[in-house]
Amino acid sequence: MPIATFTPSLAPSPGALHAQELNILEADFGDGYSLAAPAGLNHIRRVITLRWDACTPDVLAELDDFFASRGGYEPFLYQPYGFATPLKWTCREWSAMTTAPHTFTAKLRQSFCLVS
Repeated sequence: MPIATFTPSLAPSPGALHAQELNILEADFGDGYSLAAPAGLNHIRRVITLRWDACTPDVLAELDDFFASRGGYEPFLYQPYGFATPLKWTCREWSAMTTAPHTFTAKLRQSFCLVS
């Protein structure tokens, strides 16, 4: 099955939050000594929080349906603003404000899965 591409009908609002999750192995030996190393080849994972302000109920439903259909584990392609190429992402956290003005927020985590 081909990997889905996330192309929302409404672009996210400006001001996406970009962060990184680090996966580091660290051993403390006492007296202040420690040793740290990356846990695997892809130990730095990009995390982006996107927000859509002033959505219509139809856009809220479209976004919710896309993320719910992936179940939080199935990767999808998405090219955030400023990125040269699309990357694989998963989304385990999203929320919607259903009172006006409608807003939708989604937290995308970079995926390093082998699905192509």
